[in-house]
Amino acid sequence: MNDWKQKNNKLTKEFVFKDFNEALGFINKIGHEAELLNHHPTIINTYNSVIIELWTHSENKVTELDYLLKEKIDIING
Repeated sequence: MNDWKQKNNKLTKEFVFKDFNEALGFINKIGHEAELLNHHPTIINTYNSVIIELWTHSENKVTELDYLLKEKIDIING
């Protein structure tokens, strides 16, 4: 699953960057993809660390949309 963990009906992963600016750039790219899909993750940012939580709120579980956004996030992260 490429370091993504599935727990409590969510996919989660922590990404660590060089500094805050890199982390923020990553978040902005995720935001763009999330808008295109109309599917928005929970994003927790502390300085250079970004934690992403994916689940479909309306179904309270992980769905195909979450897996699709996960793949896009992994591509963004390179």
